[in-house]
Parts: sequence; structure tokens; C-alpha cells
Amino acid sequence: MSMIKKRLTRDTKAAVLGGVCAGLAHYYGQDPVLFRIISIAFLLLTGFFPGVLIYGIAWFIIPPEDLAEYTVVE
Repeated sequence: MSMIKKRLTRDTKAAVLGGVCAGLAHYYGQDPVLFRIISIAFLLLTGFFPGVLIYGIAWFIIPPEDLAEYTVVE
């Protein structure tokens, strides 16, 4: 019996900047606009820098959708 594992990836096809918000939306089954609005609100409420830093780290850590297809999961 095989199970399909759900993976968090950056959605580079629906990306506006790096695909982080689109990837999160795809993972949670929501509209990417919702995550983009939340991200913009977070940027404005935290003084811009922490939000940019978190987005940049997420952009670096979360693999793009193209590369995730080739990873081996046991």
C-alpha cells in the first residue's frame, strides 16, 4: 500500500516573487492571494525587515516544485 506524501514546495509557476506564498497556498489548499495579503500585512506590521528576512529564508529553504519531483522519499 503506497501513500502519497504531501510536500511543501515553492510554486514557481504561480509565483509573483519567489513562489513562497503560492507554495504555502497550494500546500494548505487555499488561494495564493490570501497568503500574499497576510504576508504584506506582516511586512507592514513588523517594520518590513523581519518579514523580508523570513521570506528570504523560506525562499532559500523551501525547494522549488521542479526539484522536489526528483528527491527520493523512503
